[in-house]
Amino acid sequence: MKPTLLFAFCAIVTLVSFAPAQAPQQAPAQLELAALIKEVRAQQAAMAANQVKIDEKLATLAESIRVARIYSSRGGR
Repeated sequence: MKPTLLFAFCAIVTLVSFAPAQAPQQAPAQLELAALIKEVRAQQAAMAANQVKIDEKLATLAESIRVARIYSSRGGR
């Protein structure tokens, strides 16, 4: 690569990197969408917590059924 092309490329990259970045203007629709996304994430967290509780209760119920079967098989008929 020619030194002048390399210098020009480096100069362009340097100028672009120092250009001031503008914060994007958020439209009301984007703000509403962000609020809805936060709400959905909160609902998903609540659903995950509820699922953990359901799994714990199912495990407890399954253990109770297992113990009941053991006692019923020992009791004889």
